[in-house]
Amino acid sequence: MLQSLASNSCVRLIQTHKSTWYFLSLILGYVLYLIFGAVVFSSVELPYEDLLRQELRALKKQFLQENDCLSEERLERFLKKALEASNYGVSILNNASANWNWDFTSALFFASTVLSTTGYGHTAPLSDGGKAFCIIYSVIGIPFTLLFLTAVVQRIMVFSTRRPIVYIHTRWGLSKPMVAIVHATVLAMVAVSCFFLIPAAIFSVLEKNWNFLESFYFCFISLSTIGLGDYVPGEAANQKFRELYKVGITVYLILGLIVMLVVLETFCELQQLKQLRKMFYLKKEKPQDRLVILEHDHLSFTTVSDSNAVSAQDKTQMFVSVPALTSPNDDPMIQ
Repeated sequence: MLQSLASNSCVRLIQTHKSTWYFLSLILGYVLYLIFGAVVFSSVELPYEDLLRQELRALKKQFLQENDCLSEERLERFLKKALEASNYGVSILNNASANWNWDFTSALFFASTVLSTTGYGHTAPLSDGGKAFCIIYSVIGIPFTLLFLTAVVQRIMVFSTRRPIVYIHTRWGLSKPMVAIVHATVLAMVAVSCFFLIPAAIFSVLEKNWNFLESFYFCFISLSTIGLGDYVPGEAANQKFRELYKVGITVYLILGLIVMLVVLETFCELQQLKQLRKMFYLKKEKPQDRLVILEHDHLSFTTVSDSNAVSAQDKTQMFVSVPALTSPNDDPMIQ
């Protein structure tokens, strides 16, 4: 008996706090997914890192053996300075000295990566004034970019998603959820083709050291605003039409980001995903529940008021029911 009561109470507790349990399971799943990614990346990349470290140590040892006049301390200081400059996008190599990081087109490309929060990291402000301006520029520009993207996506969604779904639903009488799923799938395939596959093929031709996988990797990392910075187009030595190339990449990144947001918004409007999201949200208090609470409070207040009124009336009747005396002879006590 006690076990059944305990099990019933546990079931009621779970049902009444269902969204909380779903939310806790979501947190646990996210943490496990992070751990899974860390394990995979570590197991895949750690051997390559170790091999690269061994190659660098061997090259350094060979260089010092071939140059006895150079001490290891001086070489360390030189390499440290060169690596610090490389982190700011400045290279000491002869074939890279012709490319400037802060001409107008490069600065335009940098501004677009800052406002879109892509941030490749291959170029960074060198001066204190540039760093301070970057902070102020980002504080104003990032919310401005979000407002701009929201307005553009809202207008595009009317013509790319909502009207086509309504038209197909009313014209052929098909199920609206099914039409929405098919439309979202087709839209995603078109976006992947136009902004991932085709640009990846173009980048693999324009960038000499990139294959198709690396080009596709750059497109995905850029349009998802991850921006690792390990692949940046237009940075090769003696790049032809470098200024025009940088402007074209800037336009591609802005248009691609808009298209990705349109596709994500289209999928978010699917009825199935809306129901899935509601599982993890807090339940809002419905207007009917508020009305019931108000009516209950009003009923309780009315009942109390009525009871007080009845009790007061009874007390009044107790005094009123006593007959009035017109003369002393009418008093029964005197009689």
